Amino acid sequence: MIGVKAFLLVSTLLLTAGLITVMTRKNAIGILMGVELILNSAGLNFIMFSRYVHGNVSGMIFTIFIIALAAAEVAIALAIVLAIYNMVGHIQADKLTNLKE
Repeated sequence: MIGVKAFLLVSTLLLTAGLITVMTRKNAIGILMGVELILNSAGLNFIMFSRYVHGNVSGMIFTIFIIALAAAEVAIALAIVLAIYNMVGHIQADKLTNLKE
């Protein structure tokens, strides 16, 4: 059986990879992928604590909300990225300084 430490280690690795991705990527889609890693890390923590606290299903309910939030975030963010690409011609986040066009 997998212990709590293994879940926490994987969750920490996901969180670290997500934070590094968000801070280092210049591409808007890469930044969105980092945000998804961070959300998956939180969901994994909720599932793990729900599993090891018997009779508690609130972690699973929170994880379902995280999955729904991630799906909505991806849909809205990709629509914004496509609109920016149509206006500017690129999606490099560090070069987007004027969005009044």
